[in-house]
Amino acid sequence: MTLTDLRYLMALARERHFGRAAEACHVSQPTLSIAIKKVEDELGLALFERHRHEVLVTPGGESIIRQARRVLEEMDVLNTAARAARDEFAEPLKLGAIFTAAPDLFPPLVRALKAGGSGLMLYLEENYTHVLTEKLSRGELDAIIIAAPFEAPETHVEPLYREDFALLLPADHAWAKRKSIATSELQSGAMLLLGEGHCFRDQILEACPHLGHAPGSSHGSLMGSASSLSTLRHMVASGLGLTLVPASAAPGLTAGNEVLTRPLTPAPSRQMIIAWRRRFPRPQAIKALLGALHALHLPGTQAP
Repeated sequence: MTLTDLRYLMALARERHFGRAAEACHVSQPTLSIAIKKVEDELGLALFERHRHEVLVTPGGESIIRQARRVLEEMDVLNTAARAARDEFAEPLKLGAIFTAAPDLFPPLVRALKAGGSGLMLYLEENYTHVLTEKLSRGELDAIIIAAPFEAPETHVEPLYREDFALLLPADHAWAKRKSIATSELQSGAMLLLGEGHCFRDQILEACPHLGHAPGSSHGSLMGSASSLSTLRHMVASGLGLTLVPASAAPGLTAGNEVLTRPLTPAPSRQMIIAWRRRFPRPQAIKALLGALHALHLPGTQAP
């Protein structure tokens, strides 16, 4: 059994289709099929159920697939360690961040790294918290920036900054004349939120539970179909409702004269953290990244 065989197993378990798995591995379907059958014969165990339109992992195959993943991850650690021993900055560091932080965090971070002269390059990805967490555990990302709380085995976590949530409202709204808004005045029927799956939606409902539990209201009365803060901004500008935004995003969202922000009292907030695997073999690259992140002064943020 070879590492290539294990990669074929992983591809078939992921794709659940011989043709797609072969395409993902850049081999012909017969080549992949023969390799899979060879492994099953060697183990004396059927790893997959072959159906006409789909392939399923057998109960006995589940543990084999999990072990194959561990072996391939260890091989990746070995290869990365060898490359890192030669030059930790030779390859990009794969950094992910949640959708509501990435657009305002990535540009100044890249500038800070350039100015720092470390030579660290970044592969950048925006995604949902659960997707970033999964990719970190699988080694597809090297570090992720998300909101606390976060716990995962074999992971380092370091706080980055705390930021308040601000109220975004149309420039001609009656509250625009006020210096601040009491959080208790927010009403679910007038609030716009990101769609299901966005962690910022959950953060708002956790920080402002009355929005989801006001008399006669439900989470369904909170309009939440927007996929980005930018889309929410346009909905607010049109007069559809109000929304909360991270303070670091406020300057970009309020460009022009259609919308503005007002602070809330008491201000709901979130703690942003960075996480990376304990055994990640490029400590100097992580150190350079952390140095650049801690040197940033994002609008509306405070030290953790």
